[in-house]
Amino acid sequence: MKVRKAVIPAAGLGTRFLPATKAIPKELMTLVDRPLISEVVTEAVKSGISDIIFVTARGKAAIEDYFDIDAALESHLEGKGSEGVLREIRHISRMVQVSSVRQKEPRGLGHAVLCAMNAVGAEPFAVILPDDLVDSPIPCLAQLAEVFGNTGKSVVALQEVPPEETHRYGIIEGVQTGPNTFRISRFVEKPPPGTAPSNLAVIGRYVLVPEIFPVLAGLEPGSGGEIQLTDALDRLAARDEVHGLVFDGIRHDAGDKLGFLKATVHYALKDESLGPPFMRYLLDTLAVRGGR
Repeated sequence: MKVRKAVIPAAGLGTRFLPATKAIPKELMTLVDRPLISEVVTEAVKSGISDIIFVTARGKAAIEDYFDIDAALESHLEGKGSEGVLREIRHISRMVQVSSVRQKEPRGLGHAVLCAMNAVGAEPFAVILPDDLVDSPIPCLAQLAEVFGNTGKSVVALQEVPPEETHRYGIIEGVQTGPNTFRISRFVEKPPPGTAPSNLAVIGRYVLVPEIFPVLAGLEPGSGGEIQLTDALDRLAARDEVHGLVFDGIRHDAGDKLGFLKATVHYALKDESLGPPFMRYLLDTLAVRGGR
């Protein structure tokens, strides 16, 4: 079955980026000239997704507005003859169907996904975390969708992390079934240092079967007092196949200031017009600082 819908949790307060996020949703913070949320929605569209379901909270209406048609703005740009910008604005508002549901309390990622249950319905769906950016020739979500197409079972994106960092992630235990693919037997959310069953961490891309919803509904709060998606996946793996894929691509964790800066530099250097002068600026700046 084709994966048509993607859930994007976007209800967080963005406290790591205060004071900027006091008035601006973290997901709309600009990565060169596009907001974070635009990067992951574009990845979803390139992966065959036709419907995006945002899980939002109070103060996040601007996220859905970003993807809405703005007739006044389009008319203004058309009158000025700004055809290039107008084409891009029209593409943003027409490339995918968007809707939103509310997560009224901050009860964790698993609860955010559960909030989208009625909007998803009884079909497989993707979950994309807007903090996780993956730059790859084949979109990360498309790579997962291919594994799902071959197995018909839930699949999560995996990345090798240094052993000393495993306590920061959900970690899997499993057996390798093919090039970069694993059959997962256990998920452990943020294992204490020295106890992780592997160094394969789950990152923010998932293709899930709808059977995950009753599992989420029956969960008690886990790590941090929240409903953890990792805990639900662990229960699902005990009764059904769950697969993992070590994806091909460069991942940036834009959920904190340093990661966001690294992502900004990466995407700025990729830009055809900005990249070369920006690289010269960086090199000149490094030379000046090194000479001090």
